[in-house]
Amino acid sequence: MARRTRPTDYEETDIMRTEYATALATCCVVSLLSLTATVSARETGTAPKTYPPNSKSNPLVPTFTDVPYGEHERNTLDFWQAKSETPTPVVMFLHGGGWIAGSKANVSRSPRFPNLRAILGQGISVVAIDYRLIGKHTEGVMPPVKATLEDAARAVQFVRSKAREWNINKERLSSYGNSAGGCSSLWLAFHDDLADPKSEDPVARESTRLWCAAGSGAQTTLDPQQLKEWFTNPGYGGHAFGDYAYGKDFEKFLSDREKLLPWITEYSPFALVNAGDPPVYLAYGNEPPALGLGPDSIHGVTFGIGLQKRCLELGVGCHVVYPGAPDAKYKSPIEYLVATLKAPAAPEADNVPEDE
Repeated sequence: MARRTRPTDYEETDIMRTEYATALATCCVVSLLSLTATVSARETGTAPKTYPPNSKSNPLVPTFTDVPYGEHERNTLDFWQAKSETPTPVVMFLHGGGWIAGSKANVSRSPRFPNLRAILGQGISVVAIDYRLIGKHTEGVMPPVKATLEDAARAVQFVRSKAREWNINKERLSSYGNSAGGCSSLWLAFHDDLADPKSEDPVARESTRLWCAAGSGAQTTLDPQQLKEWFTNPGYGGHAFGDYAYGKDFEKFLSDREKLLPWITEYSPFALVNAGDPPVYLAYGNEPPALGLGPDSIHGVTFGIGLQKRCLELGVGCHVVYPGAPDAKYKSPIEYLVATLKAPAAPEADNVPEDE
């Protein structure tokens, strides 16, 4: 897996709570449209098999619960081990919530999340993590999103360090999330390897690179200039850099872009994608606008279309699916992840847009 290498806190506000509620509602729609509890006959060679859904009344108990992967109290993960005589691929779930709310506890209890039993039934193990939340656990970290994203990277390294104990194929790790969890998954997919081969910590010596990634309603850029060029009413993302006022005053966010540019370059997925990066799959709950800018600057498909154009230029695989998308090769993020994780060879840059 030869990959590129690269050597304030604030108070919760009404707008944060409103945005989280909007994000939650939108992701519910996206999940209902794009996630499935069946595995395609095309991938199995047999009739589709159905599995009981995630539910509060019938949650799937993890093999291991609340396993610490880092030093902070939020650095814990749950692990569901697939039955297999050979090492299994892994899907890591990153919950959404604008990086300000959410919990791994909902992964096995909510139908908003992909069906755990269906994934395990395909011989793929599952990890769900908690991570530090902006405004609650990021005091002294600038920009605040650094904490949430580096927690996700640390979790990938920790899971790899457990490869022998948990019967994991450490090459075939993937990440999936909705909303901000999808943005984090893209960051993991496109960021240079954060492994430190000289570290005394064996976990830190593990790679952070993924085999593939997927998201629902994922934001693909945190750059206010791109947001202005893509959306009629831009405004999302400024809180990642420590100033939630950007959400109420986009012009301030835009005018501060120059001083924020080093952080944008480091933490915006669009800025990180490069040739040789793993392929990704993005699902959205709305169709692209026929003309002009996108109307939804939180979970709109324009995020996916914009990233896909860049991936095409670089030869990186990028599937973008939405209601009515013609000739979609994979109908859901999990169908894509299952097929890609179980493919006999490394994934190719299958980067033809879904609407062509």
